[in-house]
Amino acid sequence: MNLLFALIILFSLLFAIINGRMPQLSEAAMSESANAVSLVLSLMGMMCLWSGLMKVAQQSRLTEKLSLLLSPITKRLFKDLNPKGKAMEAISMNIVANLLGLGNAATPLGIKAMCEMSKETKAGSAASNSMVMFVVLNTAAIQLIPTTTAMLRMNEGSTAPLDILPAVWICSIASVTVGLIMARFLSRFWRDRL
Repeated sequence: MNLLFALIILFSLLFAIINGRMPQLSEAAMSESANAVSLVLSLMGMMCLWSGLMKVAQQSRLTEKLSLLLSPITKRLFKDLNPKGKAMEAISMNIVANLLGLGNAATPLGIKAMCEMSKETKAGSAASNSMVMFVVLNTAAIQLIPTTTAMLRMNEGSTAPLDILPAVWICSIASVTVGLIMARFLSRFWRDRL
């Protein structure tokens, strides 16, 4: 990735020199750096808020109730995990965070879920089927309310930041469906080859 960024910077400098646009390149670099800092701070504020709310939910045992509510789905997807274990609780909280469109706040919960699954399945250095299924589910997550996207749209001046809801629902349901089908299919295919 560092090489890619270095090449982008090198090509930008090269073409700015060739076209005589170094002042414009310098101006764009300075103004966009300030915009990047503003974006990071606004995203960080929202991530802190939702991470804090998730911590309150864990301490108030709301996570256990949500885990129980999602158990009919999670039991079928993660058959080799304890339905009342820590891994399933972390998976459930990650799913809830993704449903609310809190991708950044879902990341720590996803890491915790992977650590707990690794302990529970004793997969070693290889990923278990449950771990692969979780990565697919986390990556293609269904979003009921795309909070982060709505905030970014609002920051850019959108008067109706949530008018994208139908498209988000259709795309996320389609991506989760295809991802789960492919994960299930490929797990059978590769397990047969081992």
